Amino acid sequence: MTTPFHRGRRLRWTPELRALVRETPPLLVEDLIMPYFVVETEDRSFRKEVASMPGQYQLSPGELEKQVEKAVDTGLTAVLLFGIPAKKDEKASGAYAEDGIVQQAVRRLKERWPRLIVITDVCLCEYMSHGHCGVLMPDGAVLNDPTLPLLAKTAVSHAAAGADMVAPSDMMDGRVAAIRAALDEGGLKELPIMSYAVKYAGAYYGPFRDAAESAPASGDRKSYQMDPGNAREALIEARADLDEGADALIVKPAGPYSDIIRLVREHVDVPLCAYQVSGEYSMIRAAGLNGWIDERAVMLESLQGLKRAGADMLITYFAEEILRQRLAR
Repeated sequence: MTTPFHRGRRLRWTPELRALVRETPPLLVEDLIMPYFVVETEDRSFRKEVASMPGQYQLSPGELEKQVEKAVDTGLTAVLLFGIPAKKDEKASGAYAEDGIVQQAVRRLKERWPRLIVITDVCLCEYMSHGHCGVLMPDGAVLNDPTLPLLAKTAVSHAAAGADMVAPSDMMDGRVAAIRAALDEGGLKELPIMSYAVKYAGAYYGPFRDAAESAPASGDRKSYQMDPGNAREALIEARADLDEGADALIVKPAGPYSDIIRLVREHVDVPLCAYQVSGEYSMIRAAGLNGWIDERAVMLESLQGLKRAGADMLITYFAEEILRQRLAR
């Protein structure tokens, strides 16, 4: 006699059965990209915990190397670097200086670990005295086209230092094309661009701005980052960056925009990266430290959800923790 209802539990009865029929594969070491904040300082042992991001640090180049060494020993294969210069100005000159802080860090890491994938964030906000991602008019307007050469110079300088990939995050129109042309002209045709193609002007970036010291001195970034209510615009931005020469795309933030990850995944064939941003990290970490949630379980579930949505790669501040726990088991 046929049972009158679905027996879904048959395939959940044992861990082995659940693993056999699992639709989304578990997290892989190769999925994870760990962000780091490196500081230009004369203090070689500088290490400062970010108050709003417990467990994350601003690091001198020497301390960065020590931190990365521990992570590489547990299996880390890719890093994303953000630089904090000693001085800022209205031309973001530290962003593209040959001896800039990111350039120093790239050389150091690649010399130590030639096979480590070193990705650099290409933006100007950390280097501009006003904290915006582009050249600023006296009235506070961010100028698009005059910003493009500065971004291109920054990307080329990172590549010349040894970066394996550049990731422009500024959201200026045409910046991928400008960077691609500059890289090609500089004999760097093989260097890939992973663009922050879909980046929302959301409320989840506060802890990052503490860590990178990049909060705007006035105004906000809504004139160049996307409105959180828009979905169709995500496809326009993704296609524009692909047309300009991007090799991979990033959606940022991740968790609140898993529908956007799925939407983009269904319309593009290139590798897709989800950036689980600082606010997402800090909420999970704070709840875990207070004993309100099982932090490890929530951390893994949140990232599994991003893979299920369609992400191939994950930028997450939990990368080190995941690798440590994996090694300990």
